[in-house]
Amino acid sequence: MRILLVEDDEQLSQVLATALRQASYVVDAVRRKSEALATIDAACDLAIIDIGLPDGTGFEVVHAMRRHGSAAPVLILTARDGVDDKVRGLDLGADDYLVKPVALKELLARVRALIRRGHCGSGPRLRAGNLELDTVGRVASQDGQPVPLTGREWGALEYLASRAGRIVSKEQLLQSLCGWDKDITINAVEMLVHRLRAKVEPFGVNIRTVRGLGYLLERGDNG
Repeated sequence: MRILLVEDDEQLSQVLATALRQASYVVDAVRRKSEALATIDAACDLAIIDIGLPDGTGFEVVHAMRRHGSAAPVLILTARDGVDDKVRGLDLGADDYLVKPVALKELLARVRALIRRGHCGSGPRLRAGNLELDTVGRVASQDGQPVPLTGREWGALEYLASRAGRIVSKEQLLQSLCGWDKDITINAVEMLVHRLRAKVEPFGVNIRTVRGLGYLLERGDNG
């Protein structure tokens, strides 16, 4: 899962990005409104946005995202605790509003909740074939026995399972797994899916290649 972090405080940005990455999210951190607006065309699963930015406000970023058609959940994270600011942020299209300072455990819980809500209200567990995917613990298991997956393999499986029955392009999968500044290729995505498929096929998970379009995780009887 890919998160856009818009925070102008460099030290806080580093702390938040580290915590999110340790929770297995891909994080793209920017510090200015102009940098955030330049990313609008790139896919993300959630945005965390500060209000006070050097060249504008987070309100403007939220407004631009919604006008551009982005449906990604938005969490405003700010030191401003006034009711008017909260109302304005939510009215512009933010999904949640959190006041600094914030405990990292609460922030991560809010992030998980918003991402689940963004996936059509799905709960913290997904099904893929005979596997149960715990999106909080980030573990795939059958009958309580975990299936060993690397971080990127888990990320790819979770992304595909949350979109089961829909075709996911290689570019979408690539963007969900990597930061915009990371040098990863479509070939690397193909190799990743090849390894993942070999690990999960024995558990009834069918990841089908749709020529020229991408990948489809079939729903099966449990979809």
